[in-house]
Amino acid sequence: MRVVLQRVTEARVEVGGEVVGSIGRGLVALVGVAKPDTPADADYLAGKVAGLRIFPDAAGKMNRSLLEAGGALLAVSQFTLYGDCRKGRRPSFDMAAGPEQARALYECFLDGCRARNVPVESGVFQATMAVHLVNDGPVTIICDSAPGAPQ
Repeated sequence: MRVVLQRVTEARVEVGGEVVGSIGRGLVALVGVAKPDTPADADYLAGKVAGLRIFPDAAGKMNRSLLEAGGALLAVSQFTLYGDCRKGRRPSFDMAAGPEQARALYECFLDGCRARNVPVESGVFQATMAVHLVNDGPVTIICDSAPGAPQ
């Protein structure tokens, strides 16, 4: 699984012009699922997101987690995170999980975050969404559950 995190001061996601999820301070997580992923990958990333120290402490250093900062999570499913652009001009999405597997692991990720007391909002799986956010810093971090991938 792959999660692209953006630290935000506020964010919302709309489907068909209606807000379906919004947060103040916290993280936007774009969540992609690959074919080999399992519930263990979702749980690993939920723990990483909840505990990653990317919020400033009193001295301004990135030393506080989402929970310590009192933030929330806005999660958006995004299969395009597994787009392979190495050949040709059109990305290949062969690595991305199919909808049933992706939905189950996306929900597993959300449940894992909630189990760690993270307030969670989300988009609508497989919907066309408009994501609005104010990136704070900017801080953008990529987390991957696969061995050897960027952490």
